[in-house]
Parts: sequence; structure tokens; C-alpha cells
Amino acid sequence: MLNKVYFDDLETRSADARAADQLSAVNAQIARVAAATNSCLPDVGTLKSLDDLRHLPVLRKSELAKWQADVPPFGGLPVTNAAHIFQSPGPIYEPGGISDDWWRMGRFLHAVGIGADDIVQNCFGYHLTPAGMIFESGARAVGAAVLPAGTGQTELQVTAARDIGTTAYAGTPDYLKVILDKADEMGISLRIKKAAVGGGALFPSLRDFYTDRGITCMQSYATADLGNIAYESDALEGMIVDEGVVVEIVTPGTGNPVAAGEVGEVVVTSLNPDYPLIRFATGDMSAIMAGTSPCGRTNMRIKGWMGRADQTTKIKGMFVRPEQVAALVAKHPEVTRARVIAKREGEQDTMTVQLESPATDTAPYEQSVMDTLKLKGTLELKAIDALPKDGLVIEDQRSYD
Repeated sequence: MLNKVYFDDLETRSADARAADQLSAVNAQIARVAAATNSCLPDVGTLKSLDDLRHLPVLRKSELAKWQADVPPFGGLPVTNAAHIFQSPGPIYEPGGISDDWWRMGRFLHAVGIGADDIVQNCFGYHLTPAGMIFESGARAVGAAVLPAGTGQTELQVTAARDIGTTAYAGTPDYLKVILDKADEMGISLRIKKAAVGGGALFPSLRDFYTDRGITCMQSYATADLGNIAYESDALEGMIVDEGVVVEIVTPGTGNPVAAGEVGEVVVTSLNPDYPLIRFATGDMSAIMAGTSPCGRTNMRIKGWMGRADQTTKIKGMFVRPEQVAALVAKHPEVTRARVIAKREGEQDTMTVQLESPATDTAPYEQSVMDTLKLKGTLELKAIDALPKDGLVIEDQRSYD
């Protein structure tokens, strides 16, 4: 039930209540997938806590694409209630439902302040990809009317916004400025006062531009596969994780959660029974923030998008991948973290491998570096916790200017 401040009671429940509810939902998802595919998940039985998710494999987009090629269209996953099938680059095919705010975007639009008195100019694409439908379903969940504008034809967009009295915008952060600039050029005053944006970076200067024009602008973090993952509230302190997902932050190339506050890859388990994705790797980097939002929503927060996790780099003509660095660390129990640094010296690539280890001699690690990275490099031993906790396992310091 909607109320004045929060979308529903889930947003303010206790941490214990949330954990119990989500654990039950995760176990139901595991049972659905195990029953449908038999081989996708190891037999771990019923999880006793959400921390046990770390024992399940991470599902990557490349693997999902292969499953879908073998068993079209959804790779054998138990998909139900699919009213649409969308295509994303890869190609990867995603199901979409039309009932009950299927992508959970209503929670974000409610936080922006969009409701039944608003007309939303939805400038996300409706062609093949689901972004347009994702935000339209959210608008429907909060009772707003929608102008399905899509992208482009800016002069027509301005005319429509004026004629119907658009009060809210949904789309990428920068396209609203294009519309506003065109309206100024045409001598037209628009009534847009709220903006729900995603699909790109909302730079502080751009948010300030909208604020100066009397427009409240907030951003969400969503994907075609998972729907809404996290969203801003009026507190503007990080992004609150959506109630319909479980988010982990892991070391890139592994499924191992990082320490609290460290940067890592966002891995998401969806609680949507119609499309059970378990430990789905987004390829995006973020970090968990301490505490809860001042707005009163009690779920964990993340810092938002902080880059891509795929740090694969070509050194001396050979690809070095995060998975290889993780394998190197796994070979030596005393090694807590590793970092590969690529440089350019004398017009030649160089590779330095830094290892956090109590050891004083690099010799025991030389063969492991060759076996896992397939390259020779300079080895440097670092004290435990000496390497930066920024999520990088491969750092390319070469200049491409």
C-alpha cells in the first residue's frame, strides 16, 4: 500500500525481518532453478543464511548467452509470466512481465515524488531493449500517466511536453538538458519539475543545472536482466538497494565478497520468481556504504556505479584477466591480495605483480605467475593490507594518448 513517504512497509522493516524474508525467497529461487536445470547449481541444500550465497557459483553474461544459444530463448531457466521478450547486446534475451511492477521501478519513481498527478515523458527506448517498458511499468505502479516518447525528434518532444503538460521526465541524465535547451530555443516554457534518470552518469554539475531550473533529479541503477537494483532518495546519500534483490560486492573474477566498504563487482540475486537469476554478475563496480539512509529507508546502500569490473588487459600481446589473478592468489593460502600493473618502458610492455604476503622471498611465486598469467614479470611482495582497496586487480598505467 502506498503512503505519503514510503512506497511500502518493506522499505522500513528491520534488518532481521528483511534477512529472514529474503533468505526464504532465495531458497525458493534455488529450488526453482535446481528443479528446472538440474546442473546449473551445486547441491548445497537449503541456505542457512544469506552469507551462504558465497558458496554458489557466479553467473556471468557470457555464460548466460551460451546457455541461451544452446536452449533458446532463456537458457533453460524457469521463466514464467513473460509477456515480452527483449534483446540486449550479446545478444542476450530477457523476459518481461506486465503485472505488479515487474521490474520494481515504482519504488524509485515514488522516491522521486512522482505520483498520480504526474504525466511522465518516458524518453527511454522501446525498441528491442526493455528500458522503456521498465520505466513505464514503474509509472503505472505509482499511478502516473505516460507519454511513450522514446528517443530523438527533440522538437516534437518539446511540443508534446508543452501540449499535454508533462510534469516529469524519465530517461538518460543528459537528454533532459537537450529537451530543455530546445525548448528555450523555441521560446517554450515546460512544466517538468521531476526527473527519474538512469542508463548513464549523472554528473554533479548536471544535477546542479536541473536544480537551478527547479527540477528534482534522482538516479537509479537498473539493468535489463534484473530491473531496479538500487536508487536514490531525497537524502542523496548513496543508493538504497531495492527490496526485491540481494546485492553482494565481490572481488572481480571471483565470487568472494570483499570486506565492508571495499570496492568490488556488483553481484545480484533476484527475488523475482518469474525470472530466477542467482548471483548474476553485472560487471559493474561499487561499494557498500556503512549505516542506513537518513530518509528512513533501512536497506543497505551502495555508492553507485564506480566503473566496470572487466579489467582484462593485453600485456606483451597476451590477455591477462581478473580470473587469472584470482587463480594466482588461490594457489598460495598466505597471499591475501594481488595486483598486476602494466606499464610501458622503452617502447615495450612490462608487467609487475604485487602480492600481499608475509613472505620475504619471491622465488616460491615465480612459477605460479608463469603458470597462471602465462607471462614473466617483476614480483613485488607487499605487507598484508598494503595494496589499495579500490577493486582493481589489474591496473593499466600505460598512456594511450
